[in-house]
Amino acid sequence: MSSEQLTPTSYLVLGLIAREGPSTPYELKRHVAATLGHFWSFPHSLLYGEPARLAELGLLVERREVDGRRRRIFSITEAGQAALRAWLGRPSGEPSELRDPGLLQLFFADLGPPEARASIASEQLAVHRARLADYEEDQRLGPAEPAPGPVGSTVERWRGETVRMGLLYERAAVDFWEGIVESAGRSGDAAPARADDARVSW
Repeated sequence: MSSEQLTPTSYLVLGLIAREGPSTPYELKRHVAATLGHFWSFPHSLLYGEPARLAELGLLVERREVDGRRRRIFSITEAGQAALRAWLGRPSGEPSELRDPGLLQLFFADLGPPEARASIASEQLAVHRARLADYEEDQRLGPAEPAPGPVGSTVERWRGETVRMGLLYERAAVDFWEGIVESAGRSGDAAPARADDARVSW
């Protein structure tokens, strides 16, 4: 099997199942929403189709519950473990992707009404303040209780390894959008205050 058949979503699925053990697509979606989804954006609908595709490639094995909801449960195979190890042995040299809808709107704000720049900045400031509060709560909680076995849980790894980058990014984003709001106010195109802003204290 060629590594060209595998995508970043493939490795995300393999990694989660290797860490968490046998999982349903819904359980994978929950793990992503709580951890990786903070820094890896993709259509979560892929998590329902990708495990079956990986099973066809021999990297996962599927079993279906006999009773109840007859859920599809996927486990990683030796070939899947080998593919995951091979991927981890090829450190990515690709630059980070940043697809920020707010920055895109800001870039074209001069083509909109006079208050567009301030409105965009006010909305983005509220979004990033809320996300920063989530990261700070994750950091306050600290690593989750280690799961049984040698690997530990995905939530534990999220708080222990990558949440700090989320904090740095969101603090920078808050600082950036605060500056845009301030400059928009000086130029006289201030947006109406948002109710969300009033609920956030810093």
